[in-house]
Amino acid sequence: MATMTDVARRAGVSIATVSHVLNDTRPVLPDTRRAVLDAIDALGYTPNGLARSLVTARTRSIGLAVSAISNPYFTEILQGVEARALEDGYGLLIADPHDDPEHETTTVRLLHERRVDGMIIAPSARPDALLRYLGQHQVPTVFLDRLLPAPPDGGFRHDQVGAENTEPMTTLVTHLAERGHRRIGLVAGLRGLSTTEERITGYRHGLADAGIPYDERLVVHGASRAETAESATHRLLDLAARPSALVTANNAMTIGALRALRGRGLSVPGDLALCCFDDFSWADLFTPRLTAIAQPSREIGARAVALLLERLAEPGRAARTVRLPSAFVHRTSCGCPDGPAHPETPEAPRKGPES
Repeated sequence: MATMTDVARRAGVSIATVSHVLNDTRPVLPDTRRAVLDAIDALGYTPNGLARSLVTARTRSIGLAVSAISNPYFTEILQGVEARALEDGYGLLIADPHDDPEHETTTVRLLHERRVDGMIIAPSARPDALLRYLGQHQVPTVFLDRLLPAPPDGGFRHDQVGAENTEPMTTLVTHLAERGHRRIGLVAGLRGLSTTEERITGYRHGLADAGIPYDERLVVHGASRAETAESATHRLLDLAARPSALVTANNAMTIGALRALRGRGLSVPGDLALCCFDDFSWADLFTPRLTAIAQPSREIGARAVALLLERLAEPGRAARTVRLPSAFVHRTSCGCPDGPAHPETPEAPRKGPES
């Protein structure tokens, strides 16, 4: 097995120069760097990652803490994180906090103890203990999907990236209202998450734009899970004046709502129109095909890595919140005639207010 000494001998340089090339600890002339890299190639030399981390105080690893990894939406985010991390020479340590605030803090502590260079986290609905830990240990962190408000005291702050939620939800409700629906139900997500609150706000904006009074009985919480959403949908169907259209606020809850409708022998869109937040790979295979909001999940993951690497390179810079546009994918579950899906993407990604 080739050693660093072998590489130095073949390249005609010192061992220290090989170390500087591998660890980026000092500038090296381009021709010298090329000679070292060619020698590494020729000899098949594999650097010792542990030894490198002792020199640089970096492990070139990222901790990723995301609940419901089995959810296709978060799976695609994971794919975006992994692809961008590997592109930049970073490995991943992955954990599922299960949307439990106590377990979340334990998970992040364990990742931190494994000396990851930074973390990417989809925070729970109650992240106070998590924020205390991150602030106490000054862990470079990027929050994704579930965004947090800026702390009023101007304390330890983090970069964030997520999709637009309010306007896309307004688009779904407006579309249903334009088809004549006046009783539009909403199966909302887990209470306390920014995604849940923003989508409820978008729902209310859509009703207001269409001149439809808000009726709190038409909003139920499915806790972002299929089983809970199925029960919540049954509550909507039990109303004396049940909704004629339904909006589900994530893909897992869409599955739960469809189960409830099937259990009642109701068809979509014949008996009840349906639009959903979160597009997924099989949405176009359902009968009817699901009209949905598609979030840029892989891009969210990749952008989170980019923000984290920028933070590692420049620890003192101001925190940033980045919002990426979602797309309206027009299919047939809303009651429109059959035809090809038509993604309608809003304006280009924009940076949100600093947080």
